[in-house]
Amino acid sequence: MSDPEITVVLADDHPVVRGGLLTLLSSTPGVRVVAEAGNGREAIQAAAAYRPSVLLVDIEMPELDGIDATRAVVAVAPSTAVLVLTVVEDDESVFAAVRAGARGYLLKGAGSDEILRALRCVAEGGVIFGPSIARRIDALLSPGPDDLPNLPFPQLTDPEREVLDLLAAGLANDQICDKLGLETVGDHIASMFAKLQVADRAQAIVRARDAGLGR
Repeated sequence: MSDPEITVVLADDHPVVRGGLLTLLSSTPGVRVVAEAGNGREAIQAAAAYRPSVLLVDIEMPELDGIDATRAVVAVAPSTAVLVLTVVEDDESVFAAVRAGARGYLLKGAGSDEILRALRCVAEGGVIFGPSIARRIDALLSPGPDDLPNLPFPQLTDPEREVLDLLAAGLANDQICDKLGLETVGDHIASMFAKLQVADRAQAIVRARDAGLGR
């Protein structure tokens, strides 16, 4: 059985960049570009209309930037994974994109193989960051030896640790929402995956149980 087709919306305000990505993706078996967008509003409209597997989006775009577009797409097309491809690499933008629901963050210097690997990863439900972004996240989230509390995964917030504990205990998302009185746990889970540098729910559960959570 062949793998499911990955459908993509390309959102970048530079036609040359979109053209290069279109050429790359159109020549890749199993990947189909269903729409292009030149600004954040067009990206949201295309994602809502086509419900693609992946929205490949830049941060700096007119009308609405990529972070606001990501937040909106996660709300209107939750089955669409957002992969950021940008020149912007400041810490605030990286974490804003993760909080908005992006499942991947690459810099535009990434090679074709890296872009395709990230595209497939997020389409399959994983989380991925370019090497330089991953190192910066790790450095920012790793406390110094004097700051380590006696808790597993001190880089997590208390709500994220509660969600992870319940994930490790085998609860589904709706059960976790009921238990913690939350409307959604999607943002907590996306942020938690990024901080733990795990690709999916199964890896997060394994790490949590190894640390004594979920009992």
